[in-house]
Parts: sequence; structure tokens; C-alpha cells
Amino acid sequence: MSGREAAAPVARSGYRKLALVLMCGTMLGGIASPAFAQDAGTDAAAQAGSDGQTVASAPAAAPAPQANVIRQINVVGAERLEPSTIISYIRLRVGQVYTAAAADQALKDLAATELFSDYSIQNNDGIVTITVTENPIINRVILEGNKRLKDDKITKEIKLSPRQIFTRSKVRADVARIIELYKRQGRFAATVDPQMVKLSQNRVDVIFDIHEGPKSKVRQINIIGNHAFSAGELRGQMLTKQARFSRIFSSRTTYDPDRLAFDQQKLRQFYLTNGYADFRVVSAVAELTPDKKDFIITYVVEEGKRYKFGKVNVDSQIRDFDSKLMTKNLPMHSGDWYNAKQVEDTVDNLTDLAGTFGYAFADVQPQFRRNPDDLTMDVTFNIREAPRVYVERVDVNGNTLTQDKVVRREFRLAEGDAFNSLAVKRSTNRIKSLGYFQENFEVNQKQGSAPDKILLEANVEEQPTGQLQLSAGFSSIEKFILAASVQQRNFRGRGQTVGIGVNWSSYSRSVNLSFTEPYVFDRNISAGVSIYRRDINSFNYNRSNTTFSQSTTGASLRVGVPLTEYMSLIGSYTFNLDDVTLDPNQYYSDRQNPPNFECDPLLAGRYLCEALGRRTSSIVGATLAYNNLDSTYHPTMGTLASLTGEFSGVGGSVRYMRVSGKVARYWPIGKGFVFSLRGEGGAIRGLNNGGFVNLTDRYFLGEPQLRGFDIRGVGPRVLREPIISDGNGGTTVITDRNQVGDESLGGNAYYIGHAELEIPLGSGGKEMGLRPSIFLDVGSLWHVGRPVLNSSPYPNGINFPQRDANGNPLYTQTVTNTDGTTTTTIVTSATAPDGSANTALTSNIAPFQEVFLGDSASPRVAVGIGVNWNSPFGPLRLDFAKVLRKVPGDRVKEFSFNVGTQF
Repeated sequence: MSGREAAAPVARSGYRKLALVLMCGTMLGGIASPAFAQDAGTDAAAQAGSDGQTVASAPAAAPAPQANVIRQINVVGAERLEPSTIISYIRLRVGQVYTAAAADQALKDLAATELFSDYSIQNNDGIVTITVTENPIINRVILEGNKRLKDDKITKEIKLSPRQIFTRSKVRADVARIIELYKRQGRFAATVDPQMVKLSQNRVDVIFDIHEGPKSKVRQINIIGNHAFSAGELRGQMLTKQARFSRIFSSRTTYDPDRLAFDQQKLRQFYLTNGYADFRVVSAVAELTPDKKDFIITYVVEEGKRYKFGKVNVDSQIRDFDSKLMTKNLPMHSGDWYNAKQVEDTVDNLTDLAGTFGYAFADVQPQFRRNPDDLTMDVTFNIREAPRVYVERVDVNGNTLTQDKVVRREFRLAEGDAFNSLAVKRSTNRIKSLGYFQENFEVNQKQGSAPDKILLEANVEEQPTGQLQLSAGFSSIEKFILAASVQQRNFRGRGQTVGIGVNWSSYSRSVNLSFTEPYVFDRNISAGVSIYRRDINSFNYNRSNTTFSQSTTGASLRVGVPLTEYMSLIGSYTFNLDDVTLDPNQYYSDRQNPPNFECDPLLAGRYLCEALGRRTSSIVGATLAYNNLDSTYHPTMGTLASLTGEFSGVGGSVRYMRVSGKVARYWPIGKGFVFSLRGEGGAIRGLNNGGFVNLTDRYFLGEPQLRGFDIRGVGPRVLREPIISDGNGGTTVITDRNQVGDESLGGNAYYIGHAELEIPLGSGGKEMGLRPSIFLDVGSLWHVGRPVLNSSPYPNGINFPQRDANGNPLYTQTVTNTDGTTTTTIVTSATAPDGSANTALTSNIAPFQEVFLGDSASPRVAVGIGVNWNSPFGPLRLDFAKVLRKVPGDRVKEFSFNVGTQF
């Protein structure tokens, strides 16, 4: 027998033996007592009681039988555990009296260890034998049937694991825990069937067979007791939504108890905002349908009466505050509908106002007085007396890489300064704008060593500041576009920025090295240097080959000094060496000025021939910048503006003036929405040749600045349209953009405007790092002198000699071999070895006409949707745009993306 079942018979056996011994002792005692009393001569006479009866004295208790004294304890069945260890778990010891109660307690002690699947105790004449069967050891814990929850999500929540001792209580607890995990996922129909597979050496495999079941949706939300607002309007305030086909991808249709409690608060907040100060949720019940597939939620509400504001005033005990003046500036007035949210906002504003004057611990308490007779609510904002506070200490915690001074220099308060809540907020925004720490960073405020002292704590959590950016795109013109850059924004923890970038495509190749020191010699002066090389190719869109190439080698220096808290002045100097070339084999000839081999406008276009040559640009610039954004990398509030002027002509061969400006404004629009307006524009004017600006110094517009349009897809351009025979003796002009030569000329003026609304997602979307948005882009590029256009003067086209890489004309030479065969080769000699003339290799340029398009300030307009995603591969941006307005000549592009990663 085992466990508690074994305790009863063993204990009963002990009771029977004890009863038999006592009975025998009683019988013997009854016979021997008189003789023993007489022999001893004792006066054990009968004593008379109060009732006259005689009472005999009780005999002495008999000693305990020796058979019930534990003489030895043996353990049978132990495998992993030592017998002495098992004996230590119980209270039976050698020399003690063995009783049924002691045996029962020992069995309870063995059960409490959860080490044994079976156990029993037997006593044989003082020799106690404990027989145990040890619980098995877990070999593996196997999960089957789980698809919605991965193994790693479950195993870290359960207690059973390999090499542990198997117990049924732990199995039951783990089953309940797994079911609870699925309930959190909205799967209330989930079941778990635990199974055990016995193995050799007292080992087992534990298998949890999981049946996940469907997600339990919210079929219906019923509201009882509402009169002022419809059920649909109230359901619109809730986070939980009813399951409908239109919400098939929504996560808010699943039942969540926490969300149910939150929705009650949302209802209360909605009613209190609309004046129903007595509103309450009487009950909120969620009932699971019999099939466990859906929930029906029922709210019972009591609206109460609607109140208006009565007397509203401020009672300040702080001497610096005029209560009457503050009362006049309150946002609510007597007679307005009562609004609890407005009261909360007023408390926050008054607290911030007190903090601005140095009262960090000002206590603002609203006092309410209901007037049921006229349904008004009197509100008094009590500002209790508080001491003016000074900063005792600024602490920086949690930074392992970043040096303390990098964080401290962003604080707008120092030890000993009077506390100012606006300065604390500014410090918070400046530290967040560094991009080195968590997004939700806040400067904490704590009581100092005295009531008038405060501690400021920057508890930072460092995040990766190195960025490996990989971007890719596809264009019908350039095919694949690849770019890579490596940047460390907190180099050596000093706040320095070091970067290298490389770009490759059929359009451009570039490499850029940069370094920025935000605080030179620990002073509030920034400096930076960049060295770069850019090779840019323009295209003949008809043949997808290069027309002109521009190589730029240069360097720039910049120095910035702050003028105010939010404004700074940045000076720069740039030196560029530009070289613009054309492929001589395609665009050079001696047709115009024999025998000079030079750029032929008939082949290249006059505007390209004019752009050729080597130039040096020595540019001095200045930028006035304003920035009060709450974050540089993901702003939600604030303004960013800059105005830049550049003069090229301090040495060098290029002279021009250029002015450009940018502005961006961000607004948070409740519930996580962020609306932004951004704009920029610029103009350039040459200081030589009547204001002429070289092709390579002009502005170009398209992707990525203006979504919906291709690279250099907006602005003045020349289209070279082929002319072919129509088969009837006439000609026709080909206007298909895929067969037309397309050269972007750039422009001397441009503008761009963006309006964008970032849309918040639920907790699931936030966890994935998704930030969708809708946008409207407007822009234009124009103002360039009308180029001299060419058209082919030859109705049948014109033949041009083909040339090698050195510009030598190419010929075909045919030689007769000794066996009578002929061999044809391409040579650069006009005559064969035998003196005969070789045949010149030529290329035919079909008849064409050139058209000038796109030189218009008329706005181009595109709308679309975009998604920022912190994907496993890194930051990913997708844009889908639809062009609403364009100008003849513009090239559109509906889709673009780029991807990167961080380290």
C-alpha cells in the first residue's frame, strides 16, 4: 500500500496491538491488586464519598510495550536519493514511540517533497520500513500543435524542463499557464492535453498536446442605459471593436480583459468631457458563447445629469501668482459645459507655470462643488504654498559608452541654478535629439537634501548609434540602384560623427568621407570636414547609354556657432574640381571644322557641347538655422528652418550666386497622429555671360525629393524624336517616350512642398516598428535659357565614321589567303597592304527633331502612402505615389523603396 492509503491499515494494526496489551494488563492487574495490597500492609481502604459511596483508587499506569519503540528505520526503493536524505524529510526517529499519528505525519512529509510517486510505512516489532518509488526525471519537454505561439514563447513561461524531477502538480500548473498564454492571445477555446511517455532508467518525456482553437472575437457590444449618445457613438470611443468583415485584419476585435477595463475608462472620460459629472459604469460583463468562439460584451451605464461650469477661480498661496489675473486667463468660463479633460489640462498648465517660476513641487489641487439645483459645477484651483527650488545636483546614469560630458552639455540647467520646468523640457529634447538613447527618455526630478533643493537625473539607455545603411531601387532608366553608407554618430562616446558613403548605379558613382565635432575644445562650436568624389552620368534615354559624364572631386569645411538657444549660424567653404566629358566615339566628328575632331551638336546637342570642359569652383557659404524640434530623428513637434546663401568666385573659374531655404513644421494631433508641413526652394544666377549657369551647377528635381517622379524626371528637358517613313512616301514622328532621346537640362529655380500625416498603429504595429503615413508632394523646376535645338538636315539620315578608344576612324580590311579564302578584320588604316582602299565603318543617325519641354513653374502634384518599418533587415521605407498633375515632358515613377540596418 502507498501514500495516505498505507497509513490507515498500518496505524490500525498498531492500535489493535496496543489494545490487546492494555486488555491483558488490566485483567492481570485486577487479580493481583488485593493480594499486593495486603502483603504491603497499605491502608488502601475505601474512602467514603459525599454520597456515601466507596471509591477505589486508580491503579498505576502500565509502562509502554517495548514493541512500539522504534529500534531501526530502513528505506527501500531509493535510487537517486540517499536513505539518510529520505529519513531527514520525516519526523520519525530511533528511540521514539511508533504511533499511527506519527506514521500519518511521516506520510504527509513524504508527500510534501513531491519527490515520490508512491510511498508507504510499515512497523514490524520496532523495525520501521519506508518503501518509496521515486518520481521520474524529465528527459524532454515537447510542445505539439502550437502554431500561433512559438516554442520559445511558451518554454520560458512553464516550470517543467529537462533534468528536473517530474511532478503532477507542476504539470497541472504548466497546463494552466499555457492556457492563460493563449487567453491573452484571445484564444479562449485553447486546450492542452498533457501526456507522459515512460523511458528507461526512470525517465519520461512530457508532451503538451496543444489545440489552439480560433481567436475569440467580440461578436457584439451592447450598451444599456445610454440616452444622450447612441450606442454606435459610444462604441466608437472604445478600443475594442465588434468583429466585422471590414475589420478582418484588425487586432482590436479580439477579447482582452485589460482592454475591457480600459474601455470603461474611455467611456467615463468621454462622458466627463461632455459634462456628465455623475456618469458611472454600473457593470461590464463579457460572456463567452457556448462554442467558445465569440464574446458578447454588455455595459450597463448610468449617465446622470449634464452639468455646466459654475464659479471658476484660482486660489494661489504662492505670493508670486496673482489669483485674480490667473482666474481671468483660465480656458473655461461660467456657463460652459463642464469638461473634466479641460480641468486636467488646466492643472497641468498651472503646474508647468509654477515650475517655470522655480516652484518645482507646486501642488495644484482642483476642488469641486456640485450644485444639483441648477446643475452647475464650481471649480477652484488651489495652488498650495511651496518653496522656490534650486538644482542641487545633476546625475547621469546608465551611460556605458557615452561620456558624461556629452550628456551634461545638453542640460540647460546646472547645479545651483533656479529650477525652471521649461529648461528641463528643453534639456530633455536636446538629449533625445542626440539619437544616442531611448525614444521615451525623460529627465527625472527628485527631492533633494532639503525642501528647496531638487535632483535632476538623466537615466539613459544607450542604443546603437552606428548605422549601416543599404538602399536599393529600380528605375526603367537606371535599372538597379545600390547605395551603402557606414556612419557612427557617437564615435568613441564623444558625440563625434564619422561616416563613409558609397553609391553605385548606372547614373552615378560616389564616395564620401566626413567627420563632425559638435563641441570643439569643449566649447559650443561645431566643426566638420568632408572629402568626396562623385562621377555622374547622364543618359540617352532612347539607347540607355551614357551621353555626358561629370566627375567632381572636392572638399568642404564648415563651422557653426549658436546665436540663441534655438538659432545658429554655420559658415562653410567648398572647393570643387569638375570635369565634364562626352564619349568621342559617339559624339565627336570633324564634320563642322575639318580636320578638327570636336563635339558635334548634331550628335550630342548644342547644350551638351557647351557644358564640356574642366572647371574649378571656390564657394563661400553661410547658413542661418533655427531648430526647436523635440527630436531630430523622429520629430513630433517643433520647427526646423534654414536660409543659405552661397557665392562662387573667391578664386576658381566659376562665378554665381545661389540662395536656398528650407522649413519644416510638426504638430502632434492627438492619439499618436503627427502632421507635418515641409517646404524648400532655391535659385541660382550666373555672374558671367548674361547670367548663364553651367549645366552641372543647376538644380535637378525628381526622386527622392519629389515622390511619384523618376530621377531627374521633372523640369526642362530636350526630347530627340526620331522621324521615320510612314510607308506611303511621307514621314511620321515617333513620340513614344521609350523610343525618344531624353536629356534633362536642370533649372535655375525650384520649389518643393510636402504635407504628410503619420498614422499611429495599435500595440502590435508599434512592436513591429511600423509607421504608415499619407502624403501630398508639390514641386517644380524651371527657368533655364531656351537651348538651340537641332533637327537632322538629311532626310535619309547621316553616316558618321566609327572610331576606336583613341578617336581613330575604323575600317574593314579584306585579305585573300593563299588557299583562296578571305579574312576580314577591323583596322585603323585607310589602305590595305596591297595599296587598295579599306572600307570605312560608319554609323547612321536617323532623321530626328528636337523638342524643348518642361520649363514651367506650374506645380507638379502627387499623392500617396508610405510606410516606415523597422524590419529585421533594418529601417525600410516604401512609397506608393500617384501623380495628379504633371507638365508635358515629366517622367513618373509610382513605387520606390530603400532598406538599411543598424549596429
